[in-house]
Amino acid sequence: MQARHRGKVRREAKTMSIALLVSILDDAYDHPAWHGPNLRGAVRGVPAKQAVWRPKPKRHNVAEIVLHCAYWKYAVRRRLRGEKRGSFPLKGSNWFTLPQRLDDAAWRDHVRLLDDQHKALRETVATFPASKLSTIPAGCKVSNLKIIYGIAAHDVYHAGQVRLLKGLWKNK
Repeated sequence: MQARHRGKVRREAKTMSIALLVSILDDAYDHPAWHGPNLRGAVRGVPAKQAVWRPKPKRHNVAEIVLHCAYWKYAVRRRLRGEKRGSFPLKGSNWFTLPQRLDDAAWRDHVRLLDDQHKALRETVATFPASKLSTIPAGCKVSNLKIIYGIAAHDVYHAGQVRLLKGLWKNK
């Protein structure tokens, strides 16, 4: 009877682990969090003109950060699913070269891509087998667990960058 109970507790802990990871992803992306603005909140209200502004030449802008984050959400989802590269909607990877000017429609498309990639990643994590959290995927150096909470930390890091850029924009 006791061994049976331990098995149930382990299954519940694994399920809770997946739920916790989904919650961490949500907090970092678009749910209220203790740490302040999340990535989606930081991007909210940024107009296209501000999205492509750089504080100095060769520094990243908000639009590049948005696409960078969308790409890495895609890359993590692909790794978790064991898929090959090549299905990201834009050509390139990591940091994308953008024009110096961006119209409102293109900017909205970039933000929508970020939202879509987050939704797809969230769905993948929500249905991910807890038994595979400790597995290290091919071509990676860390476990699936670290990849998942790492992408949440990535969102929080870049939310801070966006907030800094917004503050610099106001004082330019």
